[in-house]
Amino acid sequence: MTPGRERGLTALGCAAGAGLALLAASRAWATVKAEDAITPFTQTLTGGDLGGAPGALGWAGLAGLAALFATRGRVRAGVGVLLALFGAGIVYASAVAVRHSAVLSAAGDKSALLKLGSDPAVHVNLWWTVSVAGGVLLVAAGTVTAVRGARWPGMSARYDRATPRKAAAVPDDDPSALWKSLDRGEDPTVQTNGRS
Repeated sequence: MTPGRERGLTALGCAAGAGLALLAASRAWATVKAEDAITPFTQTLTGGDLGGAPGALGWAGLAGLAALFATRGRVRAGVGVLLALFGAGIVYASAVAVRHSAVLSAAGDKSALLKLGSDPAVHVNLWWTVSVAGGVLLVAAGTVTAVRGARWPGMSARYDRATPRKAAAVPDDDPSALWKSLDRGEDPTVQTNGRS
């Protein structure tokens, strides 16, 4: 596999992991039912209600995706380590958020009626596992980046600062000639006699 293709597949894994974490954070993770309270009620809690860490780390993973393309060498390997840490944080925060005590605490913060119920029932659905899967993908993408990212190509060399070329004479009667000279990489601020 070529380094460019490896970088692309890793970036795809990073984007998928961060995207899954962000998608899951907005979905219902748990339902609390207090049927024997003075006023029976049902409360649905999203991943964001149970803790903002998985969503925030998902956004950080997307920012790391941009850095994966913008950096090179050891800096890119450092970005890979950060991506892996973000993924591990998503896995941990998602698992902790759906513990019985954490769900009851978040539900109690949203409604005082819960405190009047004697024994609320907690039902956890599978959206939190989607967040965990996103975190695992982010850990994998970060690990691959940390180990192999230094060998991957950087952004195109055409954007690197190079020695300015001598500007060619641009005819005044052809407006497109200036744009064509810029496409060739000529610097229009450099005079043809060598002075700028």
